[in-house]
Amino acid sequence: MILRGGEPFFYRGGSHGVLLVHGFTSVPAEMLLLGCHLHDLGYTVLGVRLAGHGTTPKDLERMSREDWYDSVCDGYALLDSCCEKISVVGQSMGGLLSLRLAANVPVHRVAAMAAPIFIHEDKMLYRLPPREKCTGRFQPKRRRQLPDVPEECNASYLEMPLGAVHEVLDLIEVVKKELPRVTAPLLLIQSYNDHTVRYRSASYIYRRAGSQEKELQWLDKSGHLLTLDCQREEVFQRVSAFLQK
Repeated sequence: MILRGGEPFFYRGGSHGVLLVHGFTSVPAEMLLLGCHLHDLGYTVLGVRLAGHGTTPKDLERMSREDWYDSVCDGYALLDSCCEKISVVGQSMGGLLSLRLAANVPVHRVAAMAAPIFIHEDKMLYRLPPREKCTGRFQPKRRRQLPDVPEECNASYLEMPLGAVHEVLDLIEVVKKELPRVTAPLLLIQSYNDHTVRYRSASYIYRRAGSQEKELQWLDKSGHLLTLDCQREEVFQRVSAFLQK
């Protein structure tokens, strides 16, 4: 059974398609408000559901970073069948997957918001057991419930499989190696107030990405969930202005 908010969404618009990629343990509805904003501007929009997300944490435990990337590639193929050009926009782990896609297939533009390279010390990764000891182990996960967004946008797993955390860390290492192959115009958005991702992650990506045209924009009030937090309208405007260039 798919959670409310866990369904992928597709809005047909013009010839420029935008692939939206949500974050770890989250759902496509995390990107829904941004998707509606972009569709109102005339874009064709697809919000994908990453493998193992939007159902149960046990489903997520069975998935790997390659399964998540396959979900993004499937979304790209769907848009490629109906659009002349495709841009990709991702939040958190979705930002990593967007960068990986841009390193391997032609994209018009790529935007990554709060993409992790360095995890904030508040997450206490030093407590993460070795991978071989993580099977069947789940950690309670707290997430801010933002009161002024539709209920489905706040949907998220209340626990995370520890094995999947290792997959996220492996994905970070893959993306670090592939950043020089990202040549599409790049937008990075990061908040100084993010307590999931250390804000120097954005500077790292900016320095190592191969894009000639790249922007790094900072926020000072939002937390980690940039598509839902208090500065989301500013985020929407920055993303849409970038896509329209």
